[in-house]
Amino acid sequence: MEITDLTPAERRLWDAFPRGEGVDFREDPEEPSTEGASWGPERTVRAEVLRALLVSGPATDGHIAGLKVYGARITGKLDLKYAVVDHPIRLRGCWFERKPLMYGAQLRTLVLAGSTLPGLTAATLRVELVLRLSDCRIDGPVRLAGARISGGLFLQCAVIRPSAEADEAHEPPLQLNHADIGTDIIANELTVHGEFRINGSTVAGQVNLDRARLLNPGGSALHAETLAVGTDLRGHRMEAEGLVNLAGARVPRQLDLTRARLANPGGVALRLSSAGIGEFWLRNCDPIQGIVNLRRSQLDMLYAEPGVWPEKVRMGGLTYRVLHPTLPAAARLPLLDREDDGYLPYSYEQLAAGYRTVGDEAEARTVQLAKLRRHRRTLPRHTRLWGLMQDVTVGYGFRPLRAAAWLLALLLIGTVAFSAHHPRPLKADEAPDFNPVFYTIDLLLPIIGFGQEQAFAPSGWQQWLSYLLIVTGWILATTTAAGVSRSLRRS
Repeated sequence: MEITDLTPAERRLWDAFPRGEGVDFREDPEEPSTEGASWGPERTVRAEVLRALLVSGPATDGHIAGLKVYGARITGKLDLKYAVVDHPIRLRGCWFERKPLMYGAQLRTLVLAGSTLPGLTAATLRVELVLRLSDCRIDGPVRLAGARISGGLFLQCAVIRPSAEADEAHEPPLQLNHADIGTDIIANELTVHGEFRINGSTVAGQVNLDRARLLNPGGSALHAETLAVGTDLRGHRMEAEGLVNLAGARVPRQLDLTRARLANPGGVALRLSSAGIGEFWLRNCDPIQGIVNLRRSQLDMLYAEPGVWPEKVRMGGLTYRVLHPTLPAAARLPLLDREDDGYLPYSYEQLAAGYRTVGDEAEARTVQLAKLRRHRRTLPRHTRLWGLMQDVTVGYGFRPLRAAAWLLALLLIGTVAFSAHHPRPLKADEAPDFNPVFYTIDLLLPIIGFGQEQAFAPSGWQQWLSYLLIVTGWILATTTAAGVSRSLRRS
């Protein structure tokens, strides 16, 4: 390109580029780039001029060339497809007539902060340092699939909307799938109207989605299957309308959704199946609207108040070591009744193991008892009676003192009844002195004999009472033996 072909605005850039100096076309540093369509020729630059500077621009000894522009109206398409650019690119607060094309390009630094674009095509882009799209307004798809960014990706406060064509084609407005980020993705206060797709990507540091708004009602708001994060995935106060899909994700430290709002009524709101998470925080969250799927995931710590869970959950195979906050088992057991697959014995065993991990054996026994009661509801009616008897008498072996209470109560009843009217001796000359306490014990305990039961024969209502005591004694003995055996096998 000949320098004589340049407009005054373009000449300013041409002269500043070899020295890496900035050119500021703005009248007010706070002016929004969304008004760029009305900017005049005094701040209009052709995209082909920018390309010429970046690919084969002039250089000056002793200076580091670079493109540094503020508040320009860029017409035409900035085509850097497959280009290798050694100069930093900083186009802040600019307005782009057409979406830049950077497919397969190799760049040092790309800064488009505060700019307005109709999209960005940069799949398989290579950036040595950072890519900044902070505060951008983008009305079209951002294609960064397969990108390799050695530094960080900055998307904070950006607003991304699909174009009409992309919306009709159901193309996600933000595509970052299978990307490789060398440090962090900083996307706090990001707003995406549509799907944010980042599945299969690797982020060496953290992904920050604090106060982000991912809005795709009825669809997928965040598609991050098999995402691998080096440290944390943060989502403080994140708002997601649509499915948040983190199936197979790996987050070694914290997946923090404190005060987040997840909503996908009628569908799955959170899919975290087959994931490996260090600490999963659902602290102070509104009730999740939609199904939560945690099947087969492995968590070191799960923090969730009971009120955060929806009406349906899928937790088959979920493993965790510690539960927070510290709550009694009665507060957590109702969640297991919300299982979409019905009764899952493993979920009860896992909850009991969580209580044992912190040394709370009493609450662990409460969970085991609830498991057996829940199992009883799955049995045919004619087989539930024996389980009910074990529950009432000894709590399936987890409430052994209950049997002692039954025995004491029956002993008291028998003693009072037989004290009021002594049974008739079978052989008056050979019968020992009648003792109502030991006579009742003889009736209640089938394996103990004090010689009272064989020496006396009750009649009338006392005979029926004796039958009741004998039958009840056998039931208590049998259910106690079954419960103790079950407890010993479990221990």
